[in-house]
Amino acid sequence: MVTRGLSERRALRVLRMSASALRYQSAPDRNGPLRERIVALANRHRRYGAGMIYLKLRQAGEQVSYKRVERLYAATRLQVKRRKRKTVPTSERKPLGRPGAANQVWSMDFVFDRTAEGRVIKNLTVIDDATHEAVAIVPDRAIGGLSLTRILDHLAIQRGLPSAIRTMARNSAGVPC
Repeated sequence: MVTRGLSERRALRVLRMSASALRYQSAPDRNGPLRERIVALANRHRRYGAGMIYLKLRQAGEQVSYKRVERLYAATRLQVKRRKRKTVPTSERKPLGRPGAANQVWSMDFVFDRTAEGRVIKNLTVIDDATHEAVAIVPDRAIGGLSLTRILDHLAIQRGLPSAIRTMARNSAGVPC
């Protein structure tokens, strides 16, 4: 358009383009050497993510920002594949059968509470499923495996052993499942 008699300014206005876009010169990529070092580290250490590669670069004396390493790591598609959790096959759920006589099945669970001072109290509750009687409620600050077996041994001496003891199954968040 400039060759047809229009000024550069008017030609740019007609095209709705800025002068800076016309004169733009792309800058050379200054991340090339860093990108190569990141790829080399990622190939050497397969299980390292962007954070560990950043630490390795810093240990080697590189003055580089974490965000820059993270951006280049993602741009080169080096994301570490997440390991899949093992799926445990679920068994068929069966309704709980009600026992016919006392002392056949006990249910056992822990109940937590706090005192006025804020200290935790752990209560072991053991209930007979047939009679709904509380066989034992044992409060303590902490009940470990050894004390649990002693409590159950003491109950077995007092009342006899049940044929089954049910416990409340919980997931990792502590929610009953």
